[in-house]
Amino acid sequence: MAPENNAKPEPGPKIVPVTKPKGWVVLVLRLLALAATASATIVMGLNKETKTFVVATVGTTPIKATFSAKFQHTPAFVFFVIANGLVSFHNLVMISVNLFGKKLDYKGLRLAMIAIFDLLNTVLASAGVNGAVYMAELGKHGNSHARWNKICDRFKTFCDHGGGAIIASFIGLALMIVISIISIVKLAKSKSNTPLLGEP
Repeated sequence: MAPENNAKPEPGPKIVPVTKPKGWVVLVLRLLALAATASATIVMGLNKETKTFVVATVGTTPIKATFSAKFQHTPAFVFFVIANGLVSFHNLVMISVNLFGKKLDYKGLRLAMIAIFDLLNTVLASAGVNGAVYMAELGKHGNSHARWNKICDRFKTFCDHGGGAIIASFIGLALMIVISIISIVKLAKSKSNTPLLGEP
């Protein structure tokens, strides 16, 4: 018998799938992080300035000496170059895995390893850039208590290039933090097997 008053059956609850971060988002973030950390590595690694100063005067004859400012002279800057180089290499490997290694899962081990290495490289990038910032601040303002003179008034180009490398590294660090959060969220979702919304 036909239903009275042409009543329509009520639709059941809608099933809304839980959206996951798109793979291309992480890929773009890794490309940007790779560009930032690689730029920081190259700029700091090539950072050098040589100048000639008058150090004394004998009679009317000035005595000149040539001095060079190089990143190798400061262990913090050497560590900065190594740290950003390793983070760049990590992102390059992760990009390759994202593009060509999707079948290499091994029962969720791939996501766990990616999350661990992302976090380790985030810490590495943070350590490198913070050590460089301390030395850059010392070079710019000196330390009157320790009687350490500033050098940026004499080697301005060296300090400008170093500052640019530090800014690029901070951008890379911020992107690595975002990438690490996404990796951890992906790992947590894969472990919890979150059901679809609307299911009992």
